[in-house]
Amino acid sequence: MERVRIYQLLPRLFGNTNETRRLNGTLAENGVANSRDINDAALSSLRAMGFTHLWLTGVQRHATAADYSALGLPPMIPICSKGLAGSPYAITDLFDVCPDYAIDPAQRLEEFKALLERIHAHGLRVLLDFVANHVARSYYSRVRPDLNFGFAG
Repeated sequence: MERVRIYQLLPRLFGNTNETRRLNGTLAENGVANSRDINDAALSSLRAMGFTHLWLTGVQRHATAADYSALGLPPMIPICSKGLAGSPYAITDLFDVCPDYAIDPAQRLEEFKALLERIHAHGLRVLLDFVANHVARSYYSRVRPDLNFGFAG
């Protein structure tokens, strides 16, 4: 039986080569990685190092200052977000993924599924954070509106 070795990966930072690091900077100023940065070369390298699992941290949609109202996502209330990027532990929808990490935010779920397929193709398994008590005060699910309990704006 293969020994379990877990690599924790924060998609927001993995592959982000922008080194501005402006305090409270926007996505355009500080940059953000996307799911395609977790590419075949990176996955082959992780597998070659002996990792068996990728722990993708902060994938669920969370409170951020980025405006995705064109996608039907409610805008975040500034006092409900931690800085402009927000905290990946202030989750606004446990059933959705963060649009910041997508090339095309409208296709974020399809891009995330493609990422999972890419990871599995390299013989790696995926772990996701699910911290049910780490939700934003502005929690509002567009995927499962029947489970809403937060303030929608």
